[in-house]
Amino acid sequence: MHRTCVQSTNVRSIGYANGIIEVEFKDGSIYHYYGTSEALFNQFLNSSSKGQFVHRVLNRYRFSRG
Repeated sequence: MHRTCVQSTNVRSIGYANGIIEVEFKDGSIYHYYGTSEALFNQFLNSSSKGQFVHRVLNRYRFSRG
């Protein structure tokens, strides 16, 4: 999946494809969030705090580390 680099203290890059948001954290870990939408990804991309978006919004979705 193609990811876009973002400015964040915790998140290095994010991507979206086929209902999955992929997040690469600065520690090198990668998480996949399932059942999401492109509109939600765009909200994430435009959010002022990527880390807060993960904790307040994305963690409500099923996810896996991978």
